[in-house]
Amino acid sequence: MPIDTLRLATAGSVDDGKSTLVGRLLHDSKSVLADQLEAIEHVSRSRGQDSPDLALLTDGLRAEREQGITIDVAYRYFATPRRRFVLADTPGHVQYTRNMVTGASTAELTIILLDARNGVVEQTRRHAAIAALLRVPHVVLAVNKMDLVDFSEPVFGALTKKFAAYAGKLGIQEVTSIPVSALAGDNVVEPSRNMDWYDGPTVLEHLETVRVGDRPDDGPARIPVQYVIRPRIAEHHDYRGYAGQITSGIVRVGDPVTVLPTGRTSTLEAIDLLGEAVDTAWAPQSVTVRLRDDIDISRGDLIAPSDAAPAVTRKVSAVVCHVADRPLTVGQRVLLKHTTRTVKAVVEAIPSRLTLDDLSQHPGPERLTANDIGRVLLHTAEPLALDLYAESRRTGSFLLIDPTDGATLTACMADGIG
Repeated sequence: MPIDTLRLATAGSVDDGKSTLVGRLLHDSKSVLADQLEAIEHVSRSRGQDSPDLALLTDGLRAEREQGITIDVAYRYFATPRRRFVLADTPGHVQYTRNMVTGASTAELTIILLDARNGVVEQTRRHAAIAALLRVPHVVLAVNKMDLVDFSEPVFGALTKKFAAYAGKLGIQEVTSIPVSALAGDNVVEPSRNMDWYDGPTVLEHLETVRVGDRPDDGPARIPVQYVIRPRIAEHHDYRGYAGQITSGIVRVGDPVTVLPTGRTSTLEAIDLLGEAVDTAWAPQSVTVRLRDDIDISRGDLIAPSDAAPAVTRKVSAVVCHVADRPLTVGQRVLLKHTTRTVKAVVEAIPSRLTLDDLSQHPGPERLTANDIGRVLLHTAEPLALDLYAESRRTGSFLLIDPTDGATLTACMADGIG
């Protein structure tokens, strides 16, 4: 039986012990090489520490080690006999909250860490809101530093209840709460002897057993065209293939398809996968497809089933997280990048900005600044074929880009079309 892969992200406020948790997870699961551990022990001894500082396994930048905070997203790859993992350790400082969007955008699980002494703080609420907006399927609340509250079950219960109430308002339906002490390793990989009142899984046990991946047939097929293949050799002079990654669904030879945004129709004549002809392919495979009819298709077009094609529109509303230092303003001209297609657009309106304390909407803010969460209305210069984010995380998301220098401005999740 093949081993599957779980993509996960971690988030937490500054000094909640997030990097230590990740380091403990890597260390106790035997995922740290001997020379890495030796280097960490050497640095720790030079600082006068008796035991290795496991946070150094993820805080790789010099500035991170000097300040004791995570600044950039750190990706770590490890595996157990039961599963492979791609872990994105995201920053906790409010200045770098936007980096969580990068780390969690492709995650199937998010671990939100909080300090048992401090409870649910603003950053906890912000990270929960981002996880909800990105529709991360699984959320884990890791209540850390339980050793500093005497491993108290009532403290853990109160924090779990408070977070669950907030998460419920965000639309997060299920939260798995685990009491941990990352420094000592309680309930990270091995069950804690100090918390015999807790009978749930350890962090690693939950990561190994949680359901991952969507079934290929969970949604209609989508193939954003990345490249048009026209070999310049005589024996293949009539070959015209359209290469791209299937973002969702299953495609089969003989399927009626529509090419968007033009709306031209044809039939799927052939599918090439890794240089071999196949009858069927599914997400997330990268394929080259050929159509029965000679249609003008280029990069950025979308091939979809004729009976389940997405809407084509020039007006889009979206829930967004603004990630740039420069603000996003009404009337601003931007580039909108959706899958492999980039079009010009204008910000027609910013109807609201989310207030994290009580989840109320602040109407008509006129602008969004770094780390703000809000809603925007956009008008594109060219037709765009996209799904709602609630239906597809891949084809319902897009970026706003500054046309002057190519900087990413805003991460967007479509919630209205037309």
